[in-house]
Amino acid sequence: MSKDCSVRLCRGAVGLAFAGTAGLMLAAPAMTAPASAADTVTYQATLDPLNHATGSGSLTLRLDGDRATITEHFDGLAATFKDMPYPHVQHIHGGAKGMCPTMAADKNGDGVVNTAEGKPSYGPIQTTLSVKGDTSPKAGTNVKIAPAGASTDYNRTITLDAATLKSLRSGIAVIVVHGLDPTTLSPRAQKEKSELVPSLPLAATSPALCGALKTMPAGGAATGTGSTAGSSMPAAWILGTGAGLAGTAALARILLLRRRAQAPE
Repeated sequence: MSKDCSVRLCRGAVGLAFAGTAGLMLAAPAMTAPASAADTVTYQATLDPLNHATGSGSLTLRLDGDRATITEHFDGLAATFKDMPYPHVQHIHGGAKGMCPTMAADKNGDGVVNTAEGKPSYGPIQTTLSVKGDTSPKAGTNVKIAPAGASTDYNRTITLDAATLKSLRSGIAVIVVHGLDPTTLSPRAQKEKSELVPSLPLAATSPALCGALKTMPAGGAATGTGSTAGSSMPAAWILGTGAGLAGTAALARILLLRRRAQAPE
């Protein structure tokens, strides 16, 4: 074999070795780079009746950053108010105990846990779940933008403020749907005015449904299949290692060819 031929072979082998080593270097970070955490978290609440209400419902909140996509259904609540569909103002409350009150919270003994009496359990309004427009606490008693009627299917994507996000992530956010059927209340409570909006009866703003928002359990990790399933090393690393081994073999071939080229004939 001539020295020129050997040089050409060496150059080709060097190229192969470099390609294999480069494959190893490029693939290596796949093993060490941390996986990015999922930004999306899903919360659910079962809406149970309060204050002699007979309704029920459920709500799902899918949080992506500060954007919340909310899907809710409830039924069985008061249907009409003054011959109009009954407005059911609803909110995310937070910053307190993260729970729904019991009748023990009825401090004045009128048979109704009003919004103020329930506040130590679920906290102040942090986000108003309106059908349109404002979602701040300022819109909390705006009956014009509340879901109305005995039942509703609510779907809306909104931006949550820092206080609401903190309550969600701390596990103390609570959904409260307001609006009771006055005929189910005691004679005393039927005569009382709302502590929030004195122009309205107590029934209009008192809690009817309540449910704490809880994180949905995360799904199990997908399992691998094929020859690399169960391996602690990513497939990219395995493939890169194969390329690196090919490069090492080529390097050994270089040395062998070089020795042969330099050997006396």
